[in-house]
Amino acid sequence: MTDSNISKAERRSKTRLAKRLEVRVRNGTRAEATGQTRDVSTNGIFLYTQSRLTEGSDVELVLILPPELMNGNKSWVCCHARVVRVEPGPGTEFGVAAEIQRMQVLPEICS
Repeated sequence: MTDSNISKAERRSKTRLAKRLEVRVRNGTRAEATGQTRDVSTNGIFLYTQSRLTEGSDVELVLILPPELMNGNKSWVCCHARVVRVEPGPGTEFGVAAEIQRMQVLPEICS
């Protein structure tokens, strides 16, 4: 079987959770945008945003990952990722698939 015959689900090395989470998106020098995830894992993320991102671009994503992905504790993380696909989303949004290159757990901020 060649790689082109392997489904996307089979190529994933980590469990992907269908979770709608708020995410902040920063792309280079552009202003920060917001988005909402469709699904997420520790290796990749699919989100919807009104910001038009470019395939191959690097992005910074800040969100709270659920306990299922973070050893039982929800955690703020900053992910450095590369956009691998952009597709039309609902309304004026874009669907963005990104591969996480590295992730840093952020300290909790108490107000």
